[in-house]
Amino acid sequence: MIAKSKVNHCLLPQMTSRHGLITGVTGSGKTVTLQVIIENLSRSGVPTFVADIKGDLSGISQIAEKSPKLTERAKMLGLSKLYLQSCPVRFWDVYGEHGHPVQTTIRDMGADVMAKLLDLTQVQGATLMQVFKIAEDNDFILRNLPDLYETLGYILDHAKEFESCYGRIAKTSIAAIQRALIGIEDEGGDALFGAPKLELADLIIDNIVNILDATKLMKTPRVYAALLIWLLTEVYESMPEVGDLKQPKFVMFFDEAHLLFSGTSKVLVNKIEQIIRLIRSKGVGIYFVTQTPGDVPESVLGQLNNRVQHALRAYTPKDQKAVRVAAQTLRQNPKLNTEKVISELRVGEALVSFLDETGAPQVVERAWILPPRSRIGAIADVERQQIIDASPIGDKYTERWDLVGAYEKIKELRMYEPVEDQRRQENILDTFLKSAAKSIGSSFGKKFRRIF
Repeated sequence: MIAKSKVNHCLLPQMTSRHGLITGVTGSGKTVTLQVIIENLSRSGVPTFVADIKGDLSGISQIAEKSPKLTERAKMLGLSKLYLQSCPVRFWDVYGEHGHPVQTTIRDMGADVMAKLLDLTQVQGATLMQVFKIAEDNDFILRNLPDLYETLGYILDHAKEFESCYGRIAKTSIAAIQRALIGIEDEGGDALFGAPKLELADLIIDNIVNILDATKLMKTPRVYAALLIWLLTEVYESMPEVGDLKQPKFVMFFDEAHLLFSGTSKVLVNKIEQIIRLIRSKGVGIYFVTQTPGDVPESVLGQLNNRVQHALRAYTPKDQKAVRVAAQTLRQNPKLNTEKVISELRVGEALVSFLDETGAPQVVERAWILPPRSRIGAIADVERQQIIDASPIGDKYTERWDLVGAYEKIKELRMYEPVEDQRRQENILDTFLKSAAKSIGSSFGKKFRRIF
């Protein structure tokens, strides 16, 4: 049970993998709704992953304290007793400051996602795909930014040699990619790349709630979006087909979902839409959390069946349009003026429409979200550190592996190349010989040049 009005509003376990959407303005209660859904899944033995933007979700790890406000809400909803309970939590953090480090390799992230991360144009993205192909064919392992830097420089120096097999290489695009890498490095995005790579087996465990601390990561929205898209792709490609289950094997919640789609190429949006459509058969549910349904592309929005709509305010024409769109995306209730109600909802109140046993969306109802059983709000640093220290994976991801990648391999190749002065002298000599051979005459001139 997630919400309550005159009736109970339940998110059915067998329908949870049909995906969902939680929307509403800041401060309307989205985070508490998210917390209640995650608690229910954890109690059912379902592992979850959630990106924590403000640090508020860390409270899931602690039992809620009884308070007059909590007791009053329970009484209003007719709950005879409050069962307060925490959930088992594992903290993650790209920078390794508030959780276990999260990292992957550039090769595993792929050219499409890297193009979004670097904010490349379509032409520059195509050039990056060439770079990835050349790296793969020449065994240049792209682990981190130095590997990609070195590969780009090597391709630039040997462009003519590679163009015969891979087509024209746009040097201006190579330069643009190099500049973009500097920007990402300055933003601290290099922390995301390296080994050991995050193993899904450390995420999908029993009823564990995996919380990605994104308080610092949100300062670099492109890195945040790239990480979540990579993780979504990794889950889809790694998990086996299982068909319909009584409850999902894994559920992922993506806050600030608009960042995943803003500025994203059509190719990548199509890829995300395909994953959302097909990942259900792998027992995985995906839930997006954002302000309005309009933040999500229509092709993706149509796949999100379980809906919780918190308050939206209609102060401007743009706001009024957002309210109208939000109302139209819900299954209408003839007894409810959905568009009017969305602007009237109080904090903790929402319009709810979950799938029923047949897989059909229920008519939208106005309801109150249940109070969470765990603590609302962020926990203290000491409490967080105790959980990190007690984690069974220990320091598995703390020490980075020093593996041989493209950087080391290209440095070795360059040792056997002529130095720049020698190459320049050879070019001067070659030019002179060509000129001399041409002056002497074609027949004898060719012999003259061959001798030299």
